[in-house]
Amino acid sequence: MHCCKQDDVLPDGTFVGKGWTVNHSVYAMSRLEELWGKDCEEFRPERWLREDGTFQPESPFRFPVFHAGPRMCLGKELAYIQMKSIVSCAFERFSFQYHGGEEHPGLDYTITLRMKGGLPMQVTKQRPGPEAEAG
Repeated sequence: MHCCKQDDVLPDGTFVGKGWTVNHSVYAMSRLEELWGKDCEEFRPERWLREDGTFQPESPFRFPVFHAGPRMCLGKELAYIQMKSIVSCAFERFSFQYHGGEEHPGLDYTITLRMKGGLPMQVTKQRPGPEAEAG
């Protein structure tokens, strides 16, 4: 952790004094009503989609999960590629049904923010389609 080496002012006009430490919480920023609206606490993946269904990334300064500016995470693109690859392989081979009841999973407030107790799912292997049987 580093301290501010001289007095400074953040882009929003907030003063930061010499020796102060500045930190941010991505978890909290992801749930700010001023940024995301009245439904900021709701799980709505469609927030990230355009009208035509394609992915619409948000400004990294508004949603800083990979940080922003010159300190942007070097692994961001690799993380996206891995996520898409794993999800597409899993959905091609299996079907998933949530078995956690009506409640949303709880959270374990750790550095990586995990789901408390995991995500209870029934996973069923897909039957091969006609093109797989012909090959």
